Amino acid sequence: MWNRERRRFARVASVAAAFPLVAALLGGCTYASQQLDSAPGFDITPLKVVPAVADLVPEHIKADGILLVAAELTYPPMEFVAGDGQTAVGLDVDIAKALGRVMGLETQVVSAGFDAIIPAMGSRYEVGISAFTITNPRLDAVNMVSYFAAGSQMAVRIGNPANLDPENICGARIAVQTGTVQQEELEALNRGDCSGNPVVILPYEAQADATANLVGGKADAMYADSPITEFAILQTGNVIEAFGPLNDAAPYGVLISKDDPEFAVAVQAALQYLMDSGTLDKIASIWGNEQGALGLALLNPRS
Repeated sequence: MWNRERRRFARVASVAAAFPLVAALLGGCTYASQQLDSAPGFDITPLKVVPAVADLVPEHIKADGILLVAAELTYPPMEFVAGDGQTAVGLDVDIAKALGRVMGLETQVVSAGFDAIIPAMGSRYEVGISAFTITNPRLDAVNMVSYFAAGSQMAVRIGNPANLDPENICGARIAVQTGTVQQEELEALNRGDCSGNPVVILPYEAQADATANLVGGKADAMYADSPITEFAILQTGNVIEAFGPLNDAAPYGVLISKDDPEFAVAVQAALQYLMDSGTLDKIASIWGNEQGALGLALLNPRS
């Protein structure tokens, strides 16, 4: 398959603006749409400072009491801007806030260009949490601690009314977002195994349109990043369901500067605490992605 970095969309629509597309087809609001309007996220209030973790945080990080986190805020449900146009929300944002809490720090999430985050680790930002897939080239540049796994995942309407075969999707009508690696994969399939009975690729500029057309029956399936697919399932009130295997699974990692190995150990300890306490599972569940939460925080795992 391809070398999975972060799956970059050609265009990213506002989630708040996209919700009416799905809600209109469903005939009313869903819990998820209400959640995004108010963007409550995960409530970190019950979380307390964990002394064994806080003691690992270097003094230069503790000095101002702030954990400065970089994120590229156009990738729902991982990280994006709420309907107010200002508030950073999402699965990664909630994890960042929880990390700061157990370290005894106040988390400040800063919007940054995706490609600009790694070069600025340690100089402008203390941590980067923005759906960065762990790769060997990235490990040469920064420290990374694993926390989440993602891949490509299809979805169909509940009960698979088109009777698709997960082992043979040739001829199926499949909705994708334009410019995604999932579109590229289907196009490659049509040049190969499905050349005699090609997949009918239905490309849409916004993922919400792909989801809405699956719900409405124009498409037999949709294909997207697994966090996006699982979030779509939540958005639609479980009108659709995951279908077939998770393809090209790979872990995401939290970024820390190579020049700050002590802080990398502290971040690893904090993430492991969130995993062991069940907090990471709860955060992922809020965003419809509990299956992606890892149970072991590995520092610089190489493939």
